Amino acid sequence: MTTQLIDLWIEARTRFSNLLPSIDEKDLIKKLPNTPNSTGFLIRHIGDVEFLFAKNVFGEASLKVSAKTVIAQKDTGEWTDLQSLIQYQQDSFEALKAIVEKQTEADWNTSISTKEFGTKTKAQAFGRIISHTTYHAGQLAMILKYGG
Repeated sequence: MTTQLIDLWIEARTRFSNLLPSIDEKDLIKKLPNTPNSTGFLIRHIGDVEFLFAKNVFGEASLKVSAKTVIAQKDTGEWTDLQSLIQYQQDSFEALKAIVEKQTEADWNTSISTKEFGTKTKAQAFGRIISHTTYHAGQLAMILKYGG
């Protein structure tokens, strides 16, 4: 089950990762009219939430997470360094993948509780990270296409 879930996540995450090579530094400040989040914010936010899942859902205690977009709960305009954002999201992907690969079949049925989404099995929680990333990838695609 672990291998299949990782494959599913990686395939779904291509909605996000396939956008990254086309992004220029000038794109990072783009937003859609009357919306709060910039391209740079969304890239950072996806990374923040992947790190949080690795630590809080899957138990990677060695991670030190500073989820700035989650803490601020708004776009502060600071996400303008493309190379650091690309590296950050790659690091978050690798951290989450590494801990997910350690999950046993039994682990997927283990319940975890968070204030964000209550009590879920690890399998259900993993569905949350998949949908979270693809949701924001859709926003990112719209900003890149229509944002200013």
